[in-house]
Amino acid sequence: MKRKLIIMLAAAAIVTTACADFLDSDPNAGFDRDQADNPEGFVTAAYAALSNNRSMAMWAWGDVRADDAYKGGGGITDGYTEHCFETSSNIRTDFGELDGYWFAMYSAISRVNSALKALHEVDEADFPLKTVRMAEMRFLRGHFHFLLKIMFKHVPYIDEFLPDEDYNTLSNVELTNDELWAKIAEDFLFAVENLPERHMNNNNQHEVGRVNKFAAAAYYAKTMLYKAYRQDEKHNVTAVDIADLNRVVDYCDLVIGSGYGLESDFAYNFLPGSYQNGIESLFAIQFSIDDGTMFGRLNFADMLSVPQGIGCCDFHKPSQNLVNSYKTASGLPMFDTFDDVEYVLENDTADPRLFSTVAIPGLPYKYNENLIYAASWNRDPELYSVYASLKENVDPSCDCFVNMSPYYANSMNKILLRYADVLLFKAEALIELGRHGEALPLINRVRSRARSSANGMVNYANHNMPMDVAEYIDGVNCTWNRDFAREALRWERRLEFAMENSRFFDLVRWGIAAEVINGYYDSESARRSYYQGMKFEKNKNEYLPVPLNQISYSKGSYKQNYGF
Repeated sequence: MKRKLIIMLAAAAIVTTACADFLDSDPNAGFDRDQADNPEGFVTAAYAALSNNRSMAMWAWGDVRADDAYKGGGGITDGYTEHCFETSSNIRTDFGELDGYWFAMYSAISRVNSALKALHEVDEADFPLKTVRMAEMRFLRGHFHFLLKIMFKHVPYIDEFLPDEDYNTLSNVELTNDELWAKIAEDFLFAVENLPERHMNNNNQHEVGRVNKFAAAAYYAKTMLYKAYRQDEKHNVTAVDIADLNRVVDYCDLVIGSGYGLESDFAYNFLPGSYQNGIESLFAIQFSIDDGTMFGRLNFADMLSVPQGIGCCDFHKPSQNLVNSYKTASGLPMFDTFDDVEYVLENDTADPRLFSTVAIPGLPYKYNENLIYAASWNRDPELYSVYASLKENVDPSCDCFVNMSPYYANSMNKILLRYADVLLFKAEALIELGRHGEALPLINRVRSRARSSANGMVNYANHNMPMDVAEYIDGVNCTWNRDFAREALRWERRLEFAMENSRFFDLVRWGIAAEVINGYYDSESARRSYYQGMKFEKNKNEYLPVPLNQISYSKGSYKQNYGF
């Protein structure tokens, strides 16, 4: 990629506002090298890149490509590119969405590297926070490269030391798959080793929004977990590395020993106002309202998921398969039979997390007893059924719900890493290490919290909602061997993080994407006719193609992914 193509967007953007405490004032810097004596402005600009719409709008990549969600909207041609992702069909290298995502990510990385260059030029005696700010920037650079990696697999790693003249000849396969994961992990490890547990300002107040040591440890563990599953050039998982898994366990333990924990109610993670930046939120994109701009610093990336009955445009809709997966028998998931019969609200016992994840006709929308979600709120129920995604949406009576006619955005933070992630990262690593007995209490902690969430937000008894979720008890309701533990872990990740944009990437990491998604197409084709004849092509569809424009810009230095 040419340097000018990476820099152009970043150079044009001067950050004027942000919502975290440390971003409350207007920065006094753009990207003028003469302003390198003010590195905080560069740091602020790099943080602002987190809220880029393209980098945040992961629902099409992480949910719709998997078995969790339908595209939604007003028919197949309304967002046709997303329809192609949903059906694993006609995915082309010239899709503008892919090129735009690649460009946005490298623009963000450019901001980070500009900040790091500025920080290198200041003396720590004059700027005591130099190393801390560098660690924050290394975290953000790791984050943006991570997103590129799980999307495209083979991408160039760019740091602040890359000479300008090398941009035109940069290769996306200079590093092997394992080496690229290692470079991303190095950024997070530097952050772990140099970030404080909490950021405090000059008034001894906690600076909300800055990444800290525990967020970095969680992201490092996540990166090492992905790295542990070795893949060949055709994306087959060929081995799981023991050393990497042990690193996952160690760094999860660092977070587990911190002051973070699970919220008492699952729902609290997806509510605005005083619920934000709670005990479970390790890394979240910060949003705000009434900041002097036209609309505020809002989440525009998820605004298309608002149901048609209260806004626009009814995209990102939970699949029937996902809803069925929450059914329980004696409190446990129905692994083999969950999708045999569709979930019926009045008849089927369900895991309580269903009702914080999926809007179901006849139930309060976002816990508001005066606002009952109706089937008529759906744009195309014949094609996409009658459910809506809840986690990223807010109660429309909240002042955080902003009319941008015809669209509606909101100012609720978007959590990217939760404490529940860490518990399940560790559990997964332990299971793959053959220490599945140690994983059992970790998974049960997540399930216990789900059970305690059953009556937290509304009086569910008024709505005839049978709920039950039980812990696994070896020798009583299950046989906790390694195979069962692996299945339970993978099921738990689906229930806990449904519609949070991670499902597809989990399936690819485990090496089971083709098996699961083709099974999903087979079962769902009886419900959604447009799935008939669709097929996820193994050794191809695990990753998206390197955008054609980027290959052209690189003068052929970039190599296309296998299968495209």
